[in-house]
Amino acid sequence: MSGLLGARTCSSPGEASDLKYPLGTRLREPLTEARFQQLFGDEEQVQELPTEPVGPKLCRMWRRPASACSRPGAWRLLQARLPPLRWLPLYRWRAWLLGDAVAGVTVGVVHVPQGMAFALLTSVPPVFGLYTSFFPVLIYSLLGTGRHLSTGTFAVLSLMTGSAVERLVPEPLSRNLSGIEKEQLDAQRVGAAAAVAFGSGALMVPLGWVAVGKLEHCTLVGRFLLLLVLLASVLCFTSSLDTKYNVQIVGLLPEGFPQPLLPSLAELPRILADSLPIALVTFAVSASLASMYADKYSYTIDPNQELLAHGVSNLISSFFSCFPNSASLATTSLLVDAGGNTQLAGLFSCIVVLLVLLWLGPFFYYLPKAVLACINISSMRQMFFQMQELPQLWHISRMDFAVWIVTWVAVVTLNVDLGLAVGVIFSMMTVVCRTQRVQCLALGLAEGTELYRPLRESHRLLQVPGLCILRYPTPLYFGTRGNFRRILEWHLGLGEGGKASPKPDNLPDTVAEPVRVVVLDFSGVTFADAAGAREVAQLASRCRDVGIHLLLAQCNASVLETLARAGVLDRVTPQQLFVSVQDAAAHALEKLVRGSSVWSGSQEVLH
Repeated sequence: MSGLLGARTCSSPGEASDLKYPLGTRLREPLTEARFQQLFGDEEQVQELPTEPVGPKLCRMWRRPASACSRPGAWRLLQARLPPLRWLPLYRWRAWLLGDAVAGVTVGVVHVPQGMAFALLTSVPPVFGLYTSFFPVLIYSLLGTGRHLSTGTFAVLSLMTGSAVERLVPEPLSRNLSGIEKEQLDAQRVGAAAAVAFGSGALMVPLGWVAVGKLEHCTLVGRFLLLLVLLASVLCFTSSLDTKYNVQIVGLLPEGFPQPLLPSLAELPRILADSLPIALVTFAVSASLASMYADKYSYTIDPNQELLAHGVSNLISSFFSCFPNSASLATTSLLVDAGGNTQLAGLFSCIVVLLVLLWLGPFFYYLPKAVLACINISSMRQMFFQMQELPQLWHISRMDFAVWIVTWVAVVTLNVDLGLAVGVIFSMMTVVCRTQRVQCLALGLAEGTELYRPLRESHRLLQVPGLCILRYPTPLYFGTRGNFRRILEWHLGLGEGGKASPKPDNLPDTVAEPVRVVVLDFSGVTFADAAGAREVAQLASRCRDVGIHLLLAQCNASVLETLARAGVLDRVTPQQLFVSVQDAAAHALEKLVRGSSVWSGSQEVLH
C-alpha cells in the first residue's frame, strides 16, 4: 500500500516497508510547481527571470540575429539552403556515381514521353512538358533534401492545372480554328498554366522560410518506352497517318529554351483558388515520398527546406512557361529501383531532356498524340492499382479505409480539387468524432508499485474509498466539452437537481460511495480552448459547492495558462496543482485521513 501513498518519507530500518494502514503512514507535503522549482530548479534562473531588466533582454535579442550574420552562422545558413554543400563533399564517387548515372538516364528517358503526355492533360502543347521536366528537376537537385526523390510532371497536378486552364481560357465554340488562332489559344493557355505555377510557388516559398536485377529491369523499361515512341513515329511517317487518316501528331518541337517571361500578374486573383490546392498537393505528395524513402535508407529530410525547394522550383520554372510540378511516385520508384543514390541523378535526367530540347526534338515530329494518351492511361492505371491496398487498410484501420473510399469516390465523381477538399474535410470530421468518443479512464494503483493503471486493465488494482482518480486522454475543446461534462458528472455524482447522472456508454462501474476527493490527470490534454477551459472552471465551482476537493495533476504550461485565463485559478488554489498523479494521490489521501472520523488504524485501504 506504500505505492498508493507514492510519497512516503524514507523509513528507518525498524519500520515496515509495506505499510497498509493510512494512519500509520507519513505523507510528504504536496509538490506544487513553486515547490518543485525551489527544490530542483535552477535558483539563479528562478531569481533572474521575474526581475530581468529590459536592456539585457534586448541585447540578447540583438545578438541572436547578429550571430547568424557571422562567418560560421552564414556558412550554416548557406548549407541549410543549398544542401549540395553538405552532401557533395561526402559523395562516394566510386560507389554511387554509376548508379546515379544509370538511374538518372533511365528516368530522363521516361521524362521525355511522359512530360509531353502530361502536357496534354494540362491543355498545353507537348513541348512545355519537356520544359517542366527540365527546369524543376534542375532546381530541386540544388535545393531539395530528398536524395531519392524524382520531381517533374505529375498526373494529378496536370489534371488540376488543366481544369483551371480550360476554365480560364475556354476553347471557342467554333472548333475550326486557323493556325494563328490556334497559336493564340495555346499562348493564352500556356500563360494561364505558368500563372498557376507562379501562384503555387509564391504560396510555398514564404512558408518554407518560417540491387542489379532491378537495375536491368528498370533500364529495359525506360529503353522499351523510348523504343515504343520511336516505332510509333516511324510508323506514322511511313504510312502518312497524319495526312491520310487525320491522326494528330506532336509536330515541330521548338529547339532550345523559351524566352524568360513574367507570368501575367493580372491573372493571380483569378487563379488563387486553383494555386492553393495545387500547392498543398505538391507539398503533401513530395514531403511524404521524401520522408518514406528517407526512413527506408536511414537519413533525414528538412520539411521546411522541401517546401522552399518546391516553391522556388515552381516559382522560377513559371518564368520559362512551365506548369506546376512536384515529385512523382512512378519516376521516384523507377529512380530508386534503378540504383539512384543522391540528387545527382536528377542532373543526369536533365541532360537527357536537354538533348531532346537542343538536338533530338525533330525525331518526335511524327509521334502520334494517341501514344501519349496511352502513356497517360498507363500512368493513371497505377491509381487504380492502389485498390489492392484496401484489404490491408481495412485490417489496420477501418476509419482510414473510409477516408480512402470517400476521397476516391469524390475525386472520380466530382473533380480533383473538390474531391481532395471533400477528403480533407471528411478526415477532419473523423478526428473530431474520435475525440468526442474517447473514454475517461478511472485509475487505480497497481499493487506493489507506484504506477496507476486503468481499472479495467486488471483486477489487481487498489482504490481508496472516497478518492476518484480520472485521466482524460484527449484535447479539451468545444467538440469534447460535452462528453467531458457527462463523464465527470457520472463519476462524481453531480447530476442536475441532485439526481444521479445516467451512466455513459462503455464505462466501468467504479462508483461505490460518494466521492470526497477527485484527482484529474491532464497529462493527455495537449491543448484546451476557451470552451474547454470554461468547462473546467464550472466543474471546479460545482465541486466546491458540493464539498468535493478537486486536484489537477500534470497540466502542461499552455493548458494551465488557458485555464488561468478562464478563471480556473480563482476556484482552484496553487496548492491543488501537482506535477504528478502520485503527489496528488498522496495529498488526497492525507485530506481523507484528516477529514475522516470513522477510520481506524486497523482498517485497510483496499477497496
